[in-house]
Amino acid sequence: MAERSFANEVQLLRHGAGTTLHVEGILAVTKALLQSGVAYVGGYQGAPISHLMDVLGDAREILDELGVYFENSASEATAAAMLAASVHYPLRGAVTFKSTVGLNVASDALANLSSGGVTGGALVILGEDYGEGSSIMQERSHAFAMKSQMWLLDPRPNVEAIVDAVESGFELSEASRTPVMLDLRLRSCHLHGGFVAKDNKRPPVTVTDAIENPVRDVSRVVLPPASFLHEQEKVADRWPAAVRFIKERGLNEVINDDLADVGIISQGGLYNTLNRAMELLGCSDAYGNTKVPLYVMNVTYPVVDDEIVAFCAGKRAALLLEEGQPDYLEQNLNAILRRNDVATALHGKDLLPVAGEYTTAAITRGLEAFLDRYLPDVIEHRPSLLLDKDDPASPFAQHVEPDQVLPRPPGLCTGCPERPIFSGLKLAERETGQHHVSADIGCHLFAINAPFDLGATTMGYGLGSAAAAALNSKDADRKTVAIMGDGGFWHNGLTSGIGNAVFNKNDQVVVVVDNDYSAATGGQDVLSSHADTPLRSTQHPIEKAVRGVGVEYAKTIDDTYDVGKVRDTFLEAFTSDEPGPKVLVMQSECQLNRQRRVKPEMRKALKEGKRVVRERFGVDAETCTGDHACIRISGCPSLTITSNPDPMRTDPVATVLDSCVGCGVCGANAHAAVLCPSFYRTDVIHNPTTKDKVLVKLRRWWMKRLSAGAERRAVQIEAAA
Repeated sequence: MAERSFANEVQLLRHGAGTTLHVEGILAVTKALLQSGVAYVGGYQGAPISHLMDVLGDAREILDELGVYFENSASEATAAAMLAASVHYPLRGAVTFKSTVGLNVASDALANLSSGGVTGGALVILGEDYGEGSSIMQERSHAFAMKSQMWLLDPRPNVEAIVDAVESGFELSEASRTPVMLDLRLRSCHLHGGFVAKDNKRPPVTVTDAIENPVRDVSRVVLPPASFLHEQEKVADRWPAAVRFIKERGLNEVINDDLADVGIISQGGLYNTLNRAMELLGCSDAYGNTKVPLYVMNVTYPVVDDEIVAFCAGKRAALLLEEGQPDYLEQNLNAILRRNDVATALHGKDLLPVAGEYTTAAITRGLEAFLDRYLPDVIEHRPSLLLDKDDPASPFAQHVEPDQVLPRPPGLCTGCPERPIFSGLKLAERETGQHHVSADIGCHLFAINAPFDLGATTMGYGLGSAAAAALNSKDADRKTVAIMGDGGFWHNGLTSGIGNAVFNKNDQVVVVVDNDYSAATGGQDVLSSHADTPLRSTQHPIEKAVRGVGVEYAKTIDDTYDVGKVRDTFLEAFTSDEPGPKVLVMQSECQLNRQRRVKPEMRKALKEGKRVVRERFGVDAETCTGDHACIRISGCPSLTITSNPDPMRTDPVATVLDSCVGCGVCGANAHAAVLCPSFYRTDVIHNPTTKDKVLVKLRRWWMKRLSAGAERRAVQIEAAA
């Protein structure tokens, strides 16, 4: 079950030549693939590229009609290795995954692919997760392009430009026999715009054709002495071929080159932000009619020396916009200019931030400093964002003291089945003492924040167990805890973590959080999902898999909301003398995906007038002690505080907001931790039946009768007082 469905939108992919399509960036990429005659597509989900995998999945019928093979790959390495189909065969293939974390996993396959080279066009579509919207370590994909000699496209954030980049990427790959990387910034993936469509193309050679007509060329296999020749081919043949193609096709853009004797050089992906900064300074308008010459690098690797020299020749200075660090382009451009005796002063990270996202504010400041020095007359106005942050008129001025604004770190969803796992672990640690907890990539990583404060390191997707490998000692009186999700488990954890722990007799306790989906990447199915789908093989238990690699101690808890059982399971594993890893599979469905399924069903039932029951939990204010231990042990967003209704008590009491989904973990925590018995469950009934109405009347009558004596005594006491 993906994060969202594109079942309706994918029908736009059927439109042919001459139709103007107004679509999201991801849908435009899919259409461009089909127009390019792609033969096979694969990839691994992960923001900001997850939706491309979802679109391809929803477009399965269209892909089948065109003879295009598609699969959800087990990992980024699996996806990258698929491109081997383009080594010997004239098959156009594309794979997609999330920027540097995906490239880290896929780099072995891509290094071998780029060494031997390709016959058919091979395109790696990257969702560049960089800057303030990122969820990963801050690195650049550019390094991988340089390392393996793959060409890197960084098109302007414009739907038409992105479609052109996909089509040109395949052609560039074939012209230079080199795989090509297409870098799509976070916002580019989800922007909307229009482009004129072309007819979809059935691949001239399909995967079936290739299978039935096998080809073998040992010179393309990465094995000495061929691998030594590949290195020379890259420089002597493929690079010059790529440069010729880039120049002939005009992939990089020069805009208004004759307007001034200074210029700006920018990565294509930064063009929109650059133009906005120039607009704020009065140097351009919303349509890109700039007063300063621009050189837009829609191809950032390889750099075309001739174009750089031609653009800078005769100019006093140029400003380079290169987001992130290291400054690969700045070093490269400096070398090109000096080797060619071009005296143009090149500015870059001396005026712009050395690291971090190039926001409009960052670019505007650097651009103003550059133009102030070389072309001050072109600046027509100076926006307030240039003011010092201490100036009250600055949009960045602090209007409240920083310590008055509470931090809002990411957290688990309301009703998340992972929350009671960490509550149970904290309760177990009351008896055993604290443990070193090795965390992993996924929603469960949010447990590093309050109120759980669990997790010391995270080394990569599915590497929670491997990251705890060194912390293994026969002399220690407690065990290390390692955590991974079901997505990470199937991606990398089974072999790198569990298999490694079995092989080395590591005594760690491994928690596999099985919420039925790869929830952190958008809710896609995995091998252990309970979904019954005709397209994939699912319902393969994680416990069975770990026993298959030699784990002796493995238990599955099929209801993580039973906090007492979770706590006792941890205690048993912590005190077990069983050699080797202790694997605990903590299993309950992701609440977010469950609500995506349940809420539409509920709305439909309500509309049809059917009886619908919603479970909700509440707090009895008279029983609540006001110490808020229930909040500290749970951290549920729907559990908060409110004013005490008792005028004799001033401390606020706990309360449950209407966002409650009825998971019951608040009450389970209170019971397991022996807190005050203030929680109660109530059923909210919509469209009640006659039976429901009669039962309500009976209950009210009975409650009134039972409380009658108490009310009379209360009246007597008040009268006596």
